[in-house]
Amino acid sequence: MQLSFKKHPAATLVPTTSLADLLPGRQAVIVELDLPGELATRLMTLGFVPGNTVALVRTAPGGDPLVFRVDGAELALRRDTAQQIRIDSESISPLEEP
Repeated sequence: MQLSFKKHPAATLVPTTSLADLLPGRQAVIVELDLPGELATRLMTLGFVPGNTVALVRTAPGGDPLVFRVDGAELALRRDTAQQIRIDSESISPLEEP
């Protein structure tokens, strides 16, 4: 079953891009997860929640997986998974170090 988790209905009005398109050293606000239910639930427990800020810390050689920082933890996601997470393109900014 595919689930889509959005912060609120107005989130559809926000210009978005894929989390996989974020450049290293940049951060943005998560808007939506368009993933299978079990995977979406797992990622949400790890901090990938609409409204949270996520940063791309680095990419592995070859560009996959991608290492993100969310809620103070660094987590690796496959590029195809990151492509199904939408971020607010207007919120993209330089990474703030913890």
